[in-house]
Amino acid sequence: MTLASLSDQLLFAAVVVYALAMLGFAGASASRRAAAVTGVATRERVLVDAGGPSVTAPAPLVTPAAGWAAPAAMVLTVLGWALHLGSVVTRGMAADRLPWGNMYEFSSVAALVAVTGFLVLVLRGRVDRSLGAFVMLPVVLYLGLAGTVLYTAVGPLVPALNSYWIKIHVAAAVTASGAFLLSGVLASLYLLRSRYDERTDVGRAVRFPVSLGRALPAARALDRAAYGVIAFAFPVWTFAIIAGGIWAEAAWGRYWGWDPKETWSFITWVLYAGYLHARATAGWKGRKAAWVAVAAAVALIVDYYVVNIFVVGLHSYA
Repeated sequence: MTLASLSDQLLFAAVVVYALAMLGFAGASASRRAAAVTGVATRERVLVDAGGPSVTAPAPLVTPAAGWAAPAAMVLTVLGWALHLGSVVTRGMAADRLPWGNMYEFSSVAALVAVTGFLVLVLRGRVDRSLGAFVMLPVVLYLGLAGTVLYTAVGPLVPALNSYWIKIHVAAAVTASGAFLLSGVLASLYLLRSRYDERTDVGRAVRFPVSLGRALPAARALDRAAYGVIAFAFPVWTFAIIAGGIWAEAAWGRYWGWDPKETWSFITWVLYAGYLHARATAGWKGRKAAWVAVAAAVALIVDYYVVNIFVVGLHSYA
C-alpha cells in the first residue's frame, strides 16, 4: 500500500468515525430533550438552608441512553481526529511537501483544525460536549465534499504555488479558516439557544428547529466560546492577508489588485472586524453581533468555494 492510498483510506475511515460520533452526540442530545419534555430524569432532594425545609429540585438530565452515548461519541471523535491527522501526515509524506497544495488538501486540514478546536474547547471546559453533533455535521459534509468533488490525486505543486510562502500564507489561511468554521457553528447555536430562551421566557410554544435549543448549553457560554475562537482566528487571518500581499508582489509585481479572491478575503476580514467591533459596542452585543459572525462565515464559504471554483481570477489554480 502506498502512502497516498493509505492517506485516502485513513480519511475515509475518519469520516466514518466522525459520522458515528455525530450519531452518538445526536442520540445523547435527543435523550436529554426527551427527558426535559417528559420529566424522566434523575432528581435529588436538596435543602434550601441548613435546617430548613427540603424541596425537590431537578438534577442534571441523565438518561440511560445519554449516560453512555455522549462519552462514547467523545471517544469516537478523538479516534476520528487521530485517523484524520494520520491522513494529513501521510498525504504530506506521499507528496513530499506540505499537505495543503490544493482544495482537497486545504479542506482536509481546515476540518482537522475545526475538530481540534472543538476538542480543545471541551477539554478546557469552554463548551459542552453535547455540541458535538452540530460540529461533526459540517465536518462530515466538508470532508465528504473534499473526498468526492474536490479530490485530487497526489502530485507536485502547480508552479504558482511552488514558493516558500505556501508555508506561511496558506498555513495561516487554513488555520484561520478551520477556526472560523467552528466559530460559525457556535454563533449559529447561540442564535438558536437565545431564540429558544426568548420564546420560553414568555411562555410561547417552540417548534423545530428552535426546539433544538432545549438541549444546548446556556446562550452566554456559546456566545463567549464563539467570541474566543474568532478572537484567536482574526489576527491569524489578518496575517494571512498580509502575507498573501507580500507573496503577490513577489509573484505578480503588485501587493493588491482586487482579484476576486483578494476581494472576498477582504470582505471576510471586514465582517469579522465588524463582529469584534460590535462586541466592544454596548448596543451590538448578543444576537446582533452573532448575526455578523454568521454573515462572515457565509462570506468565508463564498471566498473558498464560489470564488475558487466558479470565478476566473489569478487564484483559479487553487
